Amino acid sequence: MSGHSKWATIKHKKGALDAKRGKIFTRLIKEIAMAAKSGGGDPEGNPRLRTAIAAAKAENMPADNIKRAVQRGTGELPGATYEEITFEGYGPGGVALLVDVTTDNRNRTVSEIRHMFTKGGGNLGESGSVAWMFHKKGSIVVPKSAAKEDDLMNLLLENGGEDLNDDGESWELITDPGAYEGVLDAVKKAGFEVAHSELGMVPQNYIKLEGPAANQMIRLLEAIEDHDDVQNVFSNFDVDQKQLEEVAG
Repeated sequence: MSGHSKWATIKHKKGALDAKRGKIFTRLIKEIAMAAKSGGGDPEGNPRLRTAIAAAKAENMPADNIKRAVQRGTGELPGATYEEITFEGYGPGGVALLVDVTTDNRNRTVSEIRHMFTKGGGNLGESGSVAWMFHKKGSIVVPKSAAKEDDLMNLLLENGGEDLNDDGESWELITDPGAYEGVLDAVKKAGFEVAHSELGMVPQNYIKLEGPAANQMIRLLEAIEDHDDVQNVFSNFDVDQKQLEEVAG
């Protein structure tokens, strides 16, 4: 769940999502509950809940789990009381980071996230310090082997998308939030493989790191994403595919 498709692609390649399926389920359950809490339990009238349920189904989460998560969010079933926090800060080389968490213990989570930033060569910033560098967008990653550029560009334009990025081994389709579901549905109906998709924060510009600074940044991202309370991490970090693969092993 990263703001940059290269990072998403390499995680997909090394099987991190499958290896942590239990953790993925936990994060999705939290997101479904928070979406239902904030916008009601009917996905037809709650776009955030609709997106969260679609993500859960994509991970083959059982329907009963989804239903219980919705009911916890609406208060029909008892459960932990969560709050959402977004941390802003910088990693090695001045890379901007947005970290979304859902926690039942604010003080513990703040302390742990701050420690991760410091240990990883970064530092937490004030609210608003880096958020201005990002825009909320839909991001859909399709392997180059699965689709031709012209086909995706036509599909993007026909369904209200915004841009198509060449990310080395993948295409990244960018949409505004309102067009995200329509473009994603169109990509799937066309039979194109979707390696990763999310509605999140996309940076206006990227900072490319190399060598030790890039390795340190990758380790920081992995540590943050591995935290139980972290829902999403968005960054303006860029790195060569070869170096990503070397670090990923």
